[in-house]
Amino acid sequence: MGALEKVFPAPKVGGVGPCSHLGCDPEAAASRWYALYVRSRHERVVENALRGKGYAAFSPFYRIKRKKVDRTTEVDVPLFPGYVFCRFDANKRLPVLVTPGIVEIVPANKPEPVDEVEIASIRTLALSGFPVQPWPFLRSGQRIRLEHGPLCGTEGTFVRVKDEYHLVVSVTLLQRAVSVVVERNAAQPLFANGRPVQLSRVERPGPQSQLTPLSNFCY
Repeated sequence: MGALEKVFPAPKVGGVGPCSHLGCDPEAAASRWYALYVRSRHERVVENALRGKGYAAFSPFYRIKRKKVDRTTEVDVPLFPGYVFCRFDANKRLPVLVTPGIVEIVPANKPEPVDEVEIASIRTLALSGFPVQPWPFLRSGQRIRLEHGPLCGTEGTFVRVKDEYHLVVSVTLLQRAVSVVVERNAAQPLFANGRPVQLSRVERPGPQSQLTPLSNFCY
C-alpha cells in the first residue's frame, strides 16, 4: 500500500457468509475450493456470475482511503487482485470455465485445490469486520491459532509490527497473504510432533516487522 493509503474495514467482502448467500453446490461432497484467475477488475462480476449459477464463490475486499490533491476518497479494492475463490467439482468444471471474465483455474487450468485451513481462515477474516490488508507472503513461519474472540480458530503466522500484533494468513497456491491486527493474549502456538512450529524463512518482510519468538507465547 502507498504511504497515503489507510486501511478500513470494507462493508462488503465479496459475498462470504452463510450458504444462502454464497450459493450451495448440490454436489458439495466432491467439491473443493479453487482459485480462479480473472480479468482485471472483474472480481465482483465473476463472483456474482458464479453465485448466480449456484456455486459458493467469494472475492474479499478491503477499504482504503486515498488522499488526492483536493479531497480524500474511500475505495474498495480486492485483497487478492485478479482472483476469485470458488467451490466446485473439478471433474465438472466446464460451467465454471465458460463464465465470462474467467481466464483460467489456477494453476494453468490444471485445478489444484486451495488448502482447506487457509481458505477457512481467509473467510473468517473476511467476515470479521476488522481492518484486513494484503501482506508479504510468508513462505513458512511461526504458526499460531487464535483461541478466543471473533476470529477464534483462525490459524496463521504471528508477526509483530512496531507495537501491533498481526495474524498473517497465507494462500500458498497464490503466494499471497493478508493480515489483521489481533490481541496477543488470544494467540496460542501450534505444535508439530510435540514441538513448537518454528520460523524457517520469511519472504519480503516489511522494514519495521519482526517475528516474535514462539517461546514468548509460553506463560
